[in-house]
Amino acid sequence: MTTPRLPDAFALEALSDKISSTERFSSSDENKPEQKIRVHDPETGQTWGFVVVDDTARGPGLGGIRMAPDVTLLEVSRLARAMTLKNSAACLPFGGGKSGLTVDPAIFRADPRLRRKLIGLFADALCKINGYISAPDMGTNEIDVQQVYERFSEKLGTSLHMQGGAGRPPEKGGIPIDDWGLTAHGLFSAATTMQTLDGGFPIKNARVVIQGYGNVGSWTATKLQRAGAVIVGASDIHSALWNPAGLDIEELHRVHKNSLGLKEYSRPVKKRFGPDKLDWLLEAPCEILVPAARPDCINAKNADRIDCRMILQGANNPSNKMTEYYLQNHKGILSLSDFIVNVGGVIGCAVELKMTGDTVFKENLAHKGPQTYLEELIENTVSKNVTEVHKRMTLQKKDVIFRDEAVKLAQERLHSQFKEEWL
Repeated sequence: MTTPRLPDAFALEALSDKISSTERFSSSDENKPEQKIRVHDPETGQTWGFVVVDDTARGPGLGGIRMAPDVTLLEVSRLARAMTLKNSAACLPFGGGKSGLTVDPAIFRADPRLRRKLIGLFADALCKINGYISAPDMGTNEIDVQQVYERFSEKLGTSLHMQGGAGRPPEKGGIPIDDWGLTAHGLFSAATTMQTLDGGFPIKNARVVIQGYGNVGSWTATKLQRAGAVIVGASDIHSALWNPAGLDIEELHRVHKNSLGLKEYSRPVKKRFGPDKLDWLLEAPCEILVPAARPDCINAKNADRIDCRMILQGANNPSNKMTEYYLQNHKGILSLSDFIVNVGGVIGCAVELKMTGDTVFKENLAHKGPQTYLEELIENTVSKNVTEVHKRMTLQKKDVIFRDEAVKLAQERLHSQFKEEWL
């Protein structure tokens, strides 16, 4: 791995809405983000990342910082739009935003000083952008967000503010989103709700495949197994495992945070795939499929081989509308949209921000217990929204998919004159 040379400062370039070389025609004004910004080296012109503020009708755009070498403006824009829909559907007082650093996270994990310099440069850039609040995402963590938050504290002259970042370390006033498994709690709540709406879909004895056995995937596996499901497949960037008799979840938990991850799994498996065939696991027979890694993993190339009954979208944008249409109407596979079910993390961030800016709310939360409050809020939010979308689907014609009605619900709340809040 080659260590990159960081510039002395990042510069910002506001990007126009002109048609790019990858677009046939311009998109509608309704879906254009409020801000699209390229972060670059002013001397060399090298692009280091992107920031997209999609919509601030409900409040500042809240969304994570993604770190990956192949992050693109299109990906960040799609993720920012998903955050708008997610925050709106969950009735949070925030809009949608997202950012991405186009670097290899492995390089910056290996050199903490270099990482701190990179995040510091990015924090300085974010201080110049109105309407965006960062959070952890793939490749970044609570320590990175704390650094961004502290840079905003210096700028504002106070450590108590609702800018810069959420999802910070608990000892700094943050909510332990990963340690409490909050994102997974939303996925689990969706599964339990579908169980009550569809008597033919019990969780007990359901076979589960988890693609992306990280913070979200591991907690989802734990919660579903406790409810009686059997984890038959799991994967990370190193290995994909499948055993129809079930995988040893304790062994998965033991190895998944090691340097070689699931490659170190030592219990019996029926099939094991290496890094070049990880996506094959998505085609394993199961009742519940949980994609919890990168976007677009379920697509036209593998849709015909997907063999499950329900997809819990633990990743952002794991499939597109046309793929979901095919899965539901030609294969009977229901795909529950990420911006409806994958909301536990952003609800945790929203509560953290409100705690920081509202002392009365913080005192009431301390009395009840933050984790209990959050789990109940996530469960109620997801359950109400899945139930509402399911009801709308049953009233529509056959070819309406879950995403169609979910988008309508989110947009109604986004454009409503009265912005209801559920915190």
